[in-house]
Amino acid sequence: DSQVAKTIVKFPKLMSYSLEDNLKPRAQWLKSLGLDDSQVAKTIVKHPQIMSYSLEDNLKPRVQGFKGLGMDDSQVTKTIVKFPNLMGGYSLEDNLKAKVETLREYDFTDNQIVRVLSTFPALFGH
Repeated sequence: DSQVAKTIVKFPKLMSYSLEDNLKPRAQWLKSLGLDDSQVAKTIVKHPQIMSYSLEDNLKPRVQGFKGLGMDDSQVTKTIVKFPNLMGGYSLEDNLKAKVETLREYDFTDNQIVRVLSTFPALFGH
């Protein structure tokens, strides 16, 4: 399949991961958040490194951070699919939390911040 080839070219290290120990648990976890099979595939193709991130140290804390901002499950899912890099490619402290605080300094409400994050998640990754 061309998507598999594209993903491996983008992140060849993926081939070294155990299907049972690495790939399946992360794919199942993404599905447990509400992503369907096509969204899981799209997420992995966009950012295959997500399969290397620790569930406990990266992925779960990110989701909790998003929910702590007031995001609901569908907004978290939308954010992950749109910009999976936010799931571990960037520091929560340096990027997400700092930018949220900046928006709060400009009197953004939590609802407005959630809307910005779920609509333009890439803004929080740079």
